[in-house]
Amino acid sequence: MWFIRAITPKIIAAVERGKSILLLGPRQTGKTSLVKKIRHDLYITLMNPASLQKYESNPSILISELNAQKLLLARKPIVVIDEIQKIPSLTDTIQVLIDDDVAQFMITGSSARKIKNLLPGRVIKFNLTPLSLIELNLPLELDHLLANGSLPEINSTNTQNDINELLGSYVNLYIEEEIRKEALVRNIGSFTNFIRLACIESGNIVNFSNISSEVGVSHQTIAEYYRILEDCMLVERIEALTTSTTRKRLTKAPKYIMFDLGVRRIGAHEPFNPGIKQFAALLEQFVGLELNRLMEQLSIPGQVLFWRSHDGPEIDYVIATNGIYIPVEVKWTDKPNQSDIKHILTFKQEYNVPGRSYVICRCDMPMLLADGVMALPWWELPKVLKDL
Repeated sequence: MWFIRAITPKIIAAVERGKSILLLGPRQTGKTSLVKKIRHDLYITLMNPASLQKYESNPSILISELNAQKLLLARKPIVVIDEIQKIPSLTDTIQVLIDDDVAQFMITGSSARKIKNLLPGRVIKFNLTPLSLIELNLPLELDHLLANGSLPEINSTNTQNDINELLGSYVNLYIEEEIRKEALVRNIGSFTNFIRLACIESGNIVNFSNISSEVGVSHQTIAEYYRILEDCMLVERIEALTTSTTRKRLTKAPKYIMFDLGVRRIGAHEPFNPGIKQFAALLEQFVGLELNRLMEQLSIPGQVLFWRSHDGPEIDYVIATNGIYIPVEVKWTDKPNQSDIKHILTFKQEYNVPGRSYVICRCDMPMLLADGVMALPWWELPKVLKDL
């Protein structure tokens, strides 16, 4: 099944303006399929052992090849380089080709770790995530999304056994290919244990010391493991909102959410049908992931935060954009009421929030719960960002 990706028009527009682009995203999010459907003249994948060996041993050969292509085409060729993290040094050659106006590139990668600070100012960077609500085909089943996630291949697979097999392969292949082969960590055993705990703790405020005790490595090592997951785009970090004129003690530690809830479930060794409490936690993580994806897809500047006071009140997510805050609470209920918005009302008063606030839940229609506080069905989450 082919899914229309929201980011595609932006990439096409950039390429048509003569720009080179860098498309980053975790494995199996559809990067290769996307760039292959955009007009190009040459496709090079560094997953191919022959190509990998050729360009790794002699990166400058790419200059000779693309100068020949420019001469034959009588214009700059558009070149796809797939999985650039396999040869980070090749970006130096690509920079020369861009600067000399020899070629235009669409570059993909599943890890930003080895290409940080490379290609500065020469490419437009885009991120590709699992499918968002505006990309998925309706109708949607919430239980399925929370348990199986939204990787394109998973949403094209019919049976639960096949889905579990695909997700299991994803977790195992990631550890094998991205960690062991790229030599990102020395102790693959401790990192494997960390992956399981990171999946279990997904969506919670991180406590490096507790995780380090369970894994058996230092908390500095745990912090580095999380940085690896971030660089490989396998977790999304949600920072805490820490500014306040009325509260002295606000949580400052971040939350980490696994990038896909299906991968999270398999990585945590959890069943397909958890209890209601776990489903409620998964819905909260789902909303956080969606808000991040939607803000990028809709080109909304700002950040998704959370707010938690040591004396009780907390807000699951706070959208900070254009100098305003939009509090968003997540509830498993299908009948939201006044008790579900008490922290929103507290937040609105303390931060002088004049605009609309939201409760995302399982109600079947939007509901006005108080002045400026709207309950929305989970599938209508994009409306939170509609007018920004």
